[in-house]
Amino acid sequence: MTETPVPKLVIMLGIPTTVSMLVTNLYNMADTYFVSKLGTSASGAVGVVFGLMAIIQAIGFMFGHGAGSIISRKLGEKNQESATRIASTSFFSALAAGIALAVLGLIFLTPLMRLLGSTDTILPYARMYGIFILIASPLMVSSFVMNNILRYEGKAALAMIGLTTGGILNIFGDWILIMKCGLGVEGAGIATAVSQLISFSILLSMFLTGRTSSRLSLRFFSRDRGDVAAIVKTGFPSLIRQGLSSVAAMLLNGQAGIYGDAAVAAMAIVNRICFLIFSVGLGIGQGFQPVSAFNYGAKQYSRVRKAFFFTWGAGEISLGCAAVIGILLSPQLVGFFRDDPEVIAIGTFALLAQMIALFFQPLSICANMLFQSIGKSGIASFLAALRSGLLFFPAILILPALMGLTGVEIAQTAADIAAFFIALPFVVRFFRRLPKDEEQ
Repeated sequence: MTETPVPKLVIMLGIPTTVSMLVTNLYNMADTYFVSKLGTSASGAVGVVFGLMAIIQAIGFMFGHGAGSIISRKLGEKNQESATRIASTSFFSALAAGIALAVLGLIFLTPLMRLLGSTDTILPYARMYGIFILIASPLMVSSFVMNNILRYEGKAALAMIGLTTGGILNIFGDWILIMKCGLGVEGAGIATAVSQLISFSILLSMFLTGRTSSRLSLRFFSRDRGDVAAIVKTGFPSLIRQGLSSVAAMLLNGQAGIYGDAAVAAMAIVNRICFLIFSVGLGIGQGFQPVSAFNYGAKQYSRVRKAFFFTWGAGEISLGCAAVIGILLSPQLVGFFRDDPEVIAIGTFALLAQMIALFFQPLSICANMLFQSIGKSGIASFLAALRSGLLFFPAILILPALMGLTGVEIAQTAADIAAFFIALPFVVRFFRRLPKDEEQ
C-alpha cells in the first residue's frame, strides 16, 4: 500500500472492484431485460424496486464504507486488534439492520411500493418482485459490508469472486426461471434472492478461512458506543449518497408517472443503463479509496495526491468513451430492453442528456470518496448529498413544471453539471493545504 507505484496500485484494486460493480449491474440489467418481455407495466416495476435496492445498498455501504475506511487507517497504523473489532461490529450491526428492514418492509409492502412510485397497474408486479428483495435484504446488507472490508484491506480480488459468482448465477437464473419456467416477475425475484445467498456464503468464507487481516466474530463485537458512532459517522456519506438515490428514484417515478407507464419504463431503462456506466466510475473510485485511506493513515500524503489525480483522469477517459458510445447508440440501447415506440422515444432523449453528464461525474465521485476515505465525513456527506439530493430534488420538481416531460428527462444531467462546479473548490482547497510526507 505504501510502496507499490500509485497508478499500478489503483488499477490493481480498481479493476476487481470495477468488474464486481459491472457484474452486479449486469444482473440488474438482466432483470430489466427479461422482465421487460412481460410488458411495459412489468418493466416499470423494475424501476420501482430499484428504489428499494438503493435503500438496502445505502445501509450496507454506510456500515461497509464506514468500517472499511477505519480498518484501512488502523492497518496503516499497524493496529490489527482495532481493525478486527470494527469489522465484527460493523458486520453484525448491518445484519441486524437488514433483518429490521425486511420485517418492516414485508409488513408495509403495499404502502412501500406506492411510496417508491408504483402506479396501480405496476403495483402487482412491484409487490411480487419486492417480496423476494426484502427477504434477501439481510444477506445483501451484510454482503456489502464484507465486500467493502475486503476492498479496504487491499483484497479486492477476493471481494470480486463473491460478487461476480452470485451475479453470473443471477443472470442464468433469470433466463431459466422467467423464460423457461414461465415464473415471470416472481422468477426474477427468486433468482436475485438465491444469488445473494450464494454471494453472502462465498464472502463469509473468506473471513472464516483466515484469508483476511480482520476477523468476524460475536466475541469481537464492540459494546462501546463510540465504535458504532465512528462507523456510522464515517459511513454516513454513503448512506446519504445511496439513500438519496432511493428518494430520487421515488420522485423520478412519481414525475414520470404523470406521463404514463411508458415514461416510467423508459426512465427505469435509462437509469439502469446509466448506472451500469456510472458503476465503472464508482469501481475506479473504490479502488482509489483504500489507497488514499491507508496512505493518509501512514502520512504518505504525496501518494494520496497522485492517487486522486490518476483516478480522476482514468474516470474521465473511461466514462468519456462510454458517453460517446451511448450518444451514438441511444435508440438501439433503449430499444434492446423494450420494443415500444413510445418508450424508445422518451428513453432516447433522456439517455442522450445523461450521457453528457458523464463528463462531469468523475471529479464529483473522486472528491466524495477522497474526503470519506480520510475521515472528513462532514465534507463528504455534503458532496454526497449533491447529485441525488440537494441539486436533483429542486431539478426534478421545478424543471417538469416548466418544461413538461423534457424536464423529467434532463433533471439528472442538470444536477450532475452543477455538482461538478460545487465539488471543484473543495478539491483545490484540500490539496493546497495537504502537508508534506512524514518521514518514516
